[in-house]
Amino acid sequence: MTQIDRTEPSAPQPNPATATDAGPPASADLDTLTATRETLEDYTLRFAPRSYRKWSTGVVAVSALGGIAYLADFAIGANIGIAYGTTNALWGILVFTVVIFLSGFPLAYYAARYNVDLDLITRGSGFGYYGSVVTNVIFATFTFIFFALEGSIMAQGLDLGLGIPLPIGYAVSTIIIFPLVVYGMKVLSKLQVWTTPLWLLLMVAPFVYLVASHPDSVETFFAYQGEDGQGAPSLGSVMLAAGVCLSLIAQIAEQIDYLRFMPPKTPENSRRWWTAMVMAGPGWVFFGAVKQVVGLFLAVYLIANVTDGASVANEPVHQFLEIYQGFMPAWLAMTLAVVLVVISQVKINVTNAYSGSLAWTNSWTRITKHYPGRLVFLGVNLLIALVLMEANMFDFLNTILGFYANCGMAWIVVVASDIAINKYLLGLSPKQPEFRRGMLYDVNPVGFGSMLAAAGVSILAFFGGLGEAVRPYSPLVAIGLALVLPPVIAVATKGRYYLRRTDDGIDLPMLDEHGNPSGVTLPCHVCHHDFERPDMMRCATHDAFVCSLCLSTDTVADHVLPPQPPASSSSDAGRPAPVGG
Repeated sequence: MTQIDRTEPSAPQPNPATATDAGPPASADLDTLTATRETLEDYTLRFAPRSYRKWSTGVVAVSALGGIAYLADFAIGANIGIAYGTTNALWGILVFTVVIFLSGFPLAYYAARYNVDLDLITRGSGFGYYGSVVTNVIFATFTFIFFALEGSIMAQGLDLGLGIPLPIGYAVSTIIIFPLVVYGMKVLSKLQVWTTPLWLLLMVAPFVYLVASHPDSVETFFAYQGEDGQGAPSLGSVMLAAGVCLSLIAQIAEQIDYLRFMPPKTPENSRRWWTAMVMAGPGWVFFGAVKQVVGLFLAVYLIANVTDGASVANEPVHQFLEIYQGFMPAWLAMTLAVVLVVISQVKINVTNAYSGSLAWTNSWTRITKHYPGRLVFLGVNLLIALVLMEANMFDFLNTILGFYANCGMAWIVVVASDIAINKYLLGLSPKQPEFRRGMLYDVNPVGFGSMLAAAGVSILAFFGGLGEAVRPYSPLVAIGLALVLPPVIAVATKGRYYLRRTDDGIDLPMLDEHGNPSGVTLPCHVCHHDFERPDMMRCATHDAFVCSLCLSTDTVADHVLPPQPPASSSSDAGRPAPVGG
């Protein structure tokens, strides 16, 4: 598998004329310059420019799918099957697949088409410049929950294979990630390429072996009724199972971290572009669903055929170890089980740690106008994950994931609803993305209000606040409200809270002839780098341009353009081309 090496393409160079004329940066700008240098590594916190996106559609797609190498799906599939029986679990996985694909499609398309991450999309899709901070916290929560889950699985492998006690294993699985994220993105990229063939072989072999050598295991699998033997088909059980699976809904944000590097869509590459976007975007859920089914299959086999198998059936390391022992020496089986667990957890937890640190940093920078450095929040994210592991979150996994799913669904479905309905059907939301400070209102009630309502009501339902009869259906409550409320509020407010300005002061088109973001570059007079047109605005106090990140770190709003009364209505949502400065 080919991984994107995020460090090789050269970053934009300082504009010589601008840098020379400006002289040394003032001390007030040092924080901005530090942020600029760090974020140029792979355009974190900002639009991904055409000059950086040198990879083919196929490379981007394969790299994005490499990020789903986690074993949590095996644990999730086993847990819901043990709790609700095979039939209910399979239907729950189907509901999960459909919801994830439909909600992820508009987000993935938007990210690939306009080369922005999910935070930037969320800002202009109903949340506002500061309103989307809460969704960053939701995403950061996703990363440390699943870091803790994956770290717990790795610790189980270290305990089983090397005799390392779980508390120490939790610490080891956390500490080992820090240097990889700090220094090893390039090294990790190569690691992904070389380990993927072995990883795939170790993942597929047990399932193939069982089906070939124990065909009766298939019948046993479908007949399994759960640990209490009460797993008869039930809509309530199906939705409870789906709710646990739907905690993975925020995975689309990590897929988008790769999709934003898609090349421009042209008539020549249109078919390849669409295929890559679908498979690497919402299509990740098909691979996830297969892993959940296999995890449940292996768990049922252990319960039915291994002494005390029920006690470890939901732990992936034991699942693979027991199956390996059926067709290879015990020492080799143990070695390969531990190798699989360690490889899988390193592959995914570097992504979890990295993405989580970016989410925290983005929120902090926007609120405080100060860029503390990504490493600060990398440490914060890892510390929270370690606390969860030491608290033995694995024992109450279904409750944690079921609760989180309500928040994740509310966020993702609200953004999907705004894009699909408000942008493309009703025309009340600007069709082109907007994320720059000064162009957006601080908070937009369309998305922000919808998400709070959907999450709040569904969480209330999840904990039985609306009655036990409604409790299993909290996922449906979250999805239904998140889907319906954005167009309702957008119509009620006539879309007036989307854009604070329709003119960014630059008399250049935002898109090229094929509808892709323009590749024309302009100099930022604050950080002295050239950035492409979609990332730039006219400065409020200088006859010059300023980039989006320098606007974010402008503590006194010196560069931010003032509000602009709408010409008629924000329902002219296509955002007219800016007219001169």
